[in-house]
Amino acid sequence: MRNAWRMLMVGLLVIASSGCSLLEIKLESGIEPLPQEQLNMRVFSRDFSTVFYSGVELAADRMVAMEREAAEREGRPVNILIESHALMWKIGAEQALQRSIFQASPIASMVDTWALTGQMAAFFDGGDGADLFGPYQFVAVAASHALAEEFESTSKGFLSRSDFASHRQFIADYVAANPIVDLSFPRTSAFNDWLAFRGISELEAITTFGTVPEVMSDISDRMAMMTEQTPKILGWKAQLYALHANINADEVQKTLVEISATSRQFQRLMAQSPEMMRTLAEDMNRELMPLVERLDEMSNDKLAQLSVEREALVLMVRAERQALEEMVTRERAAAAADLDHIAQQAVEKAFQQLTTTLKSLILYFVLFVLVIFFAPLGLGVWLGKRMAVKAN
Repeated sequence: MRNAWRMLMVGLLVIASSGCSLLEIKLESGIEPLPQEQLNMRVFSRDFSTVFYSGVELAADRMVAMEREAAEREGRPVNILIESHALMWKIGAEQALQRSIFQASPIASMVDTWALTGQMAAFFDGGDGADLFGPYQFVAVAASHALAEEFESTSKGFLSRSDFASHRQFIADYVAANPIVDLSFPRTSAFNDWLAFRGISELEAITTFGTVPEVMSDISDRMAMMTEQTPKILGWKAQLYALHANINADEVQKTLVEISATSRQFQRLMAQSPEMMRTLAEDMNRELMPLVERLDEMSNDKLAQLSVEREALVLMVRAERQALEEMVTRERAAAAADLDHIAQQAVEKAFQQLTTTLKSLILYFVLFVLVIFFAPLGLGVWLGKRMAVKAN
């Protein structure tokens, strides 16, 4: 009986000490935030995009300006291939950077951007793009090497000395094995090769996308960069189309001047000898008619080509806008799905914790009822029996 009373008192003390924490409900979302190192990688990669854009654009515009100055100084027409290649470089390089920098994993973004800068430097310095800009090639080589060196030097802050050496060797091998072949920058991400190099399984490559604020910040960065770069890229594409759809106005003007001079000569001759010039005019009309028809056909062809180019430009702008709208819709749907999933997990966790708490409360309430009501009754019965035994 003494042991029973001791156990009962211990239970009451436990209830009193833990009563304040019975109603405490902890909501665990189960979402693991990104490590601080990966957040720093993401910030560094996004900051480097501004340096990359300005470096490529300044170098391309400088080469175009140098070609125009040289053409004016030498009295020759401007080489439109220089300007075309400069526009294609800006379009291809900046679209490739957007694909590499906006990846799910900050590590993937850093590795792939590092590989992209190395590939671009190799492309202009001894690669397939070594003669695209003629005498101004050194500008593209210097700009691409400067961008690659800047990214490589800054990435040292995220890696130890041994890891940096191994990563630099991996990038060098990857660049040699996967060269860029033209200014559209066709390439695949280097992240899968990096996983194989590090011996990491693809299932273990990405363990978390970050918390909801981190995901929303990533989406905001994507939208801001797309809003800033898309109009510029569309403008460069329009310039490229217009550059190759020009009609040679000088030749048309020269032909019209010659026709006008011939007509004036005919008028003077007709005034001197009307009969002879009437015959000559008929002959000349018969001879010049094929030339006029040819000029008319050429003009129609040029106008038709210009119309096709304009339609292609309209379709391209429409496709770019549609792709941008689809991307925004997908990102919004993904964010909404993530928020719904997080809310569902939070509610499930809350109800699980609440169920456990209610079970504990019911158990402690039953024990409390037993102590308050049945313990005195049992004690009275026992005392009555003791008193009856003593009376007997």
